[in-house]
Amino acid sequence: MTEETEETEETEETEEHEEESESEHSPKRRGIYLLPNLFTTAALFSGFYAIVGAMQQKFEIAAVAVFIAMVLDAMDGRIARLTNTQSAFGAEYDSLSDLVSFGLAPALLMYQWSLFSLGKAGWLAAFIYTAAAALRLARFNTQLDTMDKAHFQGLPSPASAAVMVGLIWVCVLYEINGAALNFLAFFITIATGLLMVSNVRYRSFKDLDLKGKVPFVRILAVVLIFVLISIDPAQMLFFSFLIYALSGPLLTLWDLRKKHAHKQHKNHET
Repeated sequence: MTEETEETEETEETEEHEEESESEHSPKRRGIYLLPNLFTTAALFSGFYAIVGAMQQKFEIAAVAVFIAMVLDAMDGRIARLTNTQSAFGAEYDSLSDLVSFGLAPALLMYQWSLFSLGKAGWLAAFIYTAAAALRLARFNTQLDTMDKAHFQGLPSPASAAVMVGLIWVCVLYEINGAALNFLAFFITIATGLLMVSNVRYRSFKDLDLKGKVPFVRILAVVLIFVLISIDPAQMLFFSFLIYALSGPLLTLWDLRKKHAHKQHKNHET
């Protein structure tokens, strides 16, 4: 073997080694899962459309858009789990979409419909709600690994938004002037905002098994729920989410009462 041949082989080996090292250190191409993020984008669009509707005084359309965003928001997480397409990008994108759809949109909608008549107090209440939604979402993201899967800590932002826009939807259908209910609107805005950042526990329903078999009665119950909602969507949705929002504080008070009674019973025995 000549020296030229040896040098050529050494050069080829060096080049191959350099190519391998470059490929190892070169950044890998990363992508995102399309299907769940399509639903997140659709939810974001619905929230943005609700803001546009509020600015144009189209309150009923804006309220419906927020409820549509709720449905899409519920679907993207379920689809990601069912198709095993969960990702850190999807979680962050979902939170940003929620802030627009369930933080900014309801606050602006409530302000345009009623809170404007209170002046500075009105837009401060709307800001408190928006800030509470942002804080609630930030806390949720930092507690994903440690939180109880069966319960939420604080009122979920979609449910809070449903109470806000549900009230507007019902009042618009019955031609009730928002300025006449400005104090009620102020109270609901502040109350739902505080509930979002509270430590009150709410049932998450994430432990429901959608892939397993269920009794026939449950299917019948789902059909009845759809029938009741179709009779009067505005009232049924508003009162359903209002009851859910009240369930957290009421159950908390009930648990505290049971603990207090149990403590008194033990003290009485001793």
